[in-house]
Amino acid sequence: MMRILPVILGITMFVSCSGEGALVATGERRGADQIERAAIEFAPPSPETIPGSQLGEQIRLGYQIVVDTQDYAKPYVGNRLNCTNCHLDGGLNPNAASFVGLASVYPEYRSRNAKVNTLADRINECFERSLNGRALPPDSSKLQAVVAYITWLSQGVPQGATLPWRGLQHIKSGRPLDPANGKKIFANKCVFCHGSDGQGTMAAPPVWGPQSYNIAAGMARVSVAAAFIKSNMPRTVGWTLSDDDAYDVAAYVNSQPRPDFAGKIGDWPKGGRPADAPY
Repeated sequence: MMRILPVILGITMFVSCSGEGALVATGERRGADQIERAAIEFAPPSPETIPGSQLGEQIRLGYQIVVDTQDYAKPYVGNRLNCTNCHLDGGLNPNAASFVGLASVYPEYRSRNAKVNTLADRINECFERSLNGRALPPDSSKLQAVVAYITWLSQGVPQGATLPWRGLQHIKSGRPLDPANGKKIFANKCVFCHGSDGQGTMAAPPVWGPQSYNIAAGMARVSVAAAFIKSNMPRTVGWTLSDDDAYDVAAYVNSQPRPDFAGKIGDWPKGGRPADAPY
């Protein structure tokens, strides 16, 4: 667990010094007035604050599940991804759907299933969609551990607070999507980690095909994938692609085959379907 400490320190320094800052938004774009009102600092807790109790063991297990989902929650995973492939650095990266403070926004109404969701509901949605697996039982010790880990990362953040770093930074493309250009960029910048066939390597996960996220995952939306690519890819050198190029790569990747999701038939029952939802 002490491996977290250098990551936290590095992220804190990055947020303090980066010219890009940590302004991020969810898949549903947040208004600038909300961001301006926020006075919440991105300040992940130190590992030393993990209690030496059963709760502390839960927190540590939750961290292990997030960073090594393949081993620690394998029965519930249907592809070759780990949670940390999208929630980079164990959910500590402010530019990659960070878990910091996330527990403070739940319960929350979500238009995709038109109901109020708990944090556990949201975690299971990721297992079913991003991990193309199945939901953990409500009384599962593994589900409770992930909730405990995210709750620990959210300590000190007021309930209902607006998190400037939540989700991904929204970007726009200034021209029609060009998947052919995205294919060229992928070949030049992405194949070393993700493979020429997109099926992943030892360095990075599959981005399409039967072992990748399914059609109902958030990343299957071009705008979401583009935002992630822009701020994080190639790994360690994010912010180097233009917005247009990030969109083109996302369009190329998401034009490739991936698993279906039977439950998609129940999505957005009261409306609100995003324009770039692939179904």
